[in-house]
Amino acid sequence: MTDEQIRDELQKAIKGERVMLFMKGTPDEPRCGFSRQVVSILDAMGTEYSALDILPDPRIRQELSAISNWPTIPQLFVNGELVGGCDIITEMYQAGELADTLGVEQPEIEQAPAAPAPGQSPPLQIG
Repeated sequence: MTDEQIRDELQKAIKGERVMLFMKGTPDEPRCGFSRQVVSILDAMGTEYSALDILPDPRIRQELSAISNWPTIPQLFVNGELVGGCDIITEMYQAGELADTLGVEQPEIEQAPAAPAPGQSPPLQIG
């Protein structure tokens, strides 16, 4: 797949999905605490969303950051617009703004769901 094809697929996902999360890993198996935090928030909101793992090819992250002009992962898009990364999503959730953005009811919360402690890292491989 060329860089241009990757960019086209990313733009198609951003425009084609109402709520699109680009993350490390999958919602069932997040591969970083920030992605885990955003998945926990979206799940707590009860909203349907699509997700794409950026880890299989480093060009995915490069092309995504070129599209969004946002350097960090995860990145959440709603209705084709970048909402932000983990810090912004967490702040919006706590303030009740994320519910408005997603068009859902704000759940009763004290604070954002805590990200579970990450499991052991896979062993390093050389060569």
